[in-house]
Amino acid sequence: MKIRSRREFLRAAGAGLCLHKLGLMSALGQSSGDCGDYKALVCVFLFGGNDATNMVVPVSGSQSYADYSRVRGPLALPQDQLQIVSSKSGGAIYGLHPRLGDLRTIYEQGRLAVLLNVGTLVGPTSKAEYNRPGAALPENLFSHSDQQSQWQTSTPSIMTPTGWGGRVADRAQQCNAPATFPVVLSVTGNTIFGNGDQTRLATLTPNTAMGLQGFGQLPNPRYTAFQQLLAFDHDAMLVEAANQVALAGMNDAELINKALAAPTRITTTFPTTSLGQQLRTVARIIEARGTTGLRRQVFFCSLGSFDTHQNQVGTQDALFGQLVAALAAFYHSTWEIGAAERVTTFTASEFSRTVQPNSNNGSDHGWGGHHFVIGGAVKGGEVYGRYPDLTLGGPDDANVRGVFIPTTGLDQYNATLAAWFGVSSPDLAQVFPNLGNFSSPSLGFMQQ
Repeated sequence: MKIRSRREFLRAAGAGLCLHKLGLMSALGQSSGDCGDYKALVCVFLFGGNDATNMVVPVSGSQSYADYSRVRGPLALPQDQLQIVSSKSGGAIYGLHPRLGDLRTIYEQGRLAVLLNVGTLVGPTSKAEYNRPGAALPENLFSHSDQQSQWQTSTPSIMTPTGWGGRVADRAQQCNAPATFPVVLSVTGNTIFGNGDQTRLATLTPNTAMGLQGFGQLPNPRYTAFQQLLAFDHDAMLVEAANQVALAGMNDAELINKALAAPTRITTTFPTTSLGQQLRTVARIIEARGTTGLRRQVFFCSLGSFDTHQNQVGTQDALFGQLVAALAAFYHSTWEIGAAERVTTFTASEFSRTVQPNSNNGSDHGWGGHHFVIGGAVKGGEVYGRYPDLTLGGPDDANVRGVFIPTTGLDQYNATLAAWFGVSSPDLAQVFPNLGNFSSPSLGFMQQ
């Protein structure tokens, strides 16, 4: 954690005070049972609203390539360029975006699953229900900021100061004790995803020295004295909270620097892109799990610029090139460090986009979209869920432009990941408040 200015210091202090109060107000139960081997969840958030209809294209099945091509118009990808995969259970055939060939290979190895039409829902919602006055729907649909928050908190109908990654980490405390290494790490800035009632999010910037600057080679007496000053009891609550945040950040920095300085077995070359370096950093920290002492860990990474209101085909092509290179490198590195079956990577994005193009050869804000889950514990080589009817104004369209009403709830998606992570069934209902509204809390894409 870097504190570069008085403003950042005060902002961090305020956040720390808020979390401190939340921790006093809520003492959550821990998931019971054997913690078993190390497990990590790695979220890759695609900010801006990824057009998932061009990420997973129907070729045959309930929807055909002809259906897709007719409604997509200038946004349609040529069929002969798609990376073809088939569903084991239903026999339907899909085409992944042309740039996703390395992910198709992982799919064929049985280590990647495709999840269809996932989105924020309070409960199962039909078109008739969506149009019913007073229907229970997510707040502020189609808003970037609101939907980003809901995807990270998994609470579509209420505001909450905690994210589902942090709440899951709260329930892993007994697995990680007595380790002091941060359980939830964001390598892409501050995010609500990792805030728990008891868990404190730590942030780091890849390839950047951690900790306060200007102290020279550590440890030294001046640095130690500063730590001792921060540890003094203080009557002023705000100052006390600020001191605790600063001290925790300094301690986190020392632990993270030590983990990243350890020798590595990773020979995979990661791309020099932002996401590539984020995932390289995550791989290095997972590799150091024997040193950190953690048995459960959560990571948050991201790639932006998916708000493709214009010139979508070229923009998305470049973005998917970055995405696949980083995901493939990370997946291969987990095998090198002996953690492939203990690390699950999954995509997220605030919403997909309209199937119908706009006048700028782009698409606009949608709702349900498709996602990937990757890892050795994934029941891969399979497509889960139902591809929506592409008919404009049809049974799955919230309006007349191809805005898909999700057929898989975000709570179901997240709860399946959390259950693999080790969260007990009773605790799942607390982590995901709306999970009881769905008949199937698990989607079955993870080995338990």
